[in-house]
Amino acid sequence: MSDKKCEIIAKSIGGQAVIEGVMMRGKSMYCMAVRNVNTKEIAIEKDKVKYLGSRAKILKLPFIRGIASFVDSLVLGMKIIMKSATLSGIDEDVENEEKSKLDIWLKNKFGEKLTDYIIYFSVFISIILSIGIFMVLPVWVSSFIAKFFKVSLSGIGVVEGIVRILIFLGYIFIISKMKDVQRLFKYHGAEHKTINCFESGDDLTIENVKKHTRLHKRCGTSFLIIVMIVSMIVFMFLRTDNVTLRVLSRVILVPFIAGISYEIIKLAGKCDNIFVKIISAPGMALQKVTTKEPEDEMIETAILSLKGVLEEEGSYDE
Repeated sequence: MSDKKCEIIAKSIGGQAVIEGVMMRGKSMYCMAVRNVNTKEIAIEKDKVKYLGSRAKILKLPFIRGIASFVDSLVLGMKIIMKSATLSGIDEDVENEEKSKLDIWLKNKFGEKLTDYIIYFSVFISIILSIGIFMVLPVWVSSFIAKFFKVSLSGIGVVEGIVRILIFLGYIFIISKMKDVQRLFKYHGAEHKTINCFESGDDLTIENVKKHTRLHKRCGTSFLIIVMIVSMIVFMFLRTDNVTLRVLSRVILVPFIAGISYEIIKLAGKCDNIFVKIISAPGMALQKVTTKEPEDEMIETAILSLKGVLEEEGSYDE
């Protein structure tokens, strides 16, 4: 495979840490490799990726495509997390427990579609909670601070942005102390190191992967930090002392901000100039928390996952 072709393919590879494994996603397929906690065997699952952008041309336009990509990531992410829980064997005890009348009714009512409904409902709840915690809550907190310290109208947007970033960093810090999350962060590191190894042109072996950094410019963590920064800049120009109007404007502009942030992270993945390094720096720094150095067996799942995608898309030769 030529270096140019390899570079193009590499830029289209994305991934996600899952329960006891890693999922890698290409242009048309995803592959998930998960190690069973009981048997220690690795299960491989592949499937086609259905993008919203493929359903209408308007969803491929700049800024709009960022919104579609965000929704795609939420739905697919929730789907594979649920599947990884099954493949890893950690939910076997739950399945063996006596089911409640509600569980039985839901299964009889919706049948095989129940899992899909649970996924969409979970995504909906996740979006509502995210908007409430990271968009609405900072408005109320910044309004209180502004009144207490007599902050000017133009300064409220800055205070709100700082509060939003502090809430986000606090959330990351708290969950990073959880044992299960720390293990997930190790798989996150394995995902990044494996992609970096492939992008560099090195053979996908455990020893080669271990040499590479666990940080990556196209990471979702970087995307979230950029969302915070972009929202601060945008909201600085929306000056009003009416709390209700501020809340509504924040909620309405969430898709717009996600679209801008997507274009920035996409640019960061293509270029390597001083501007890109500056805008990537906060996200790269936070990845030192959201990724950990992986164990060899974790790297193995990441390699198998990436190879699975490359094989399906005709981009990998043994």
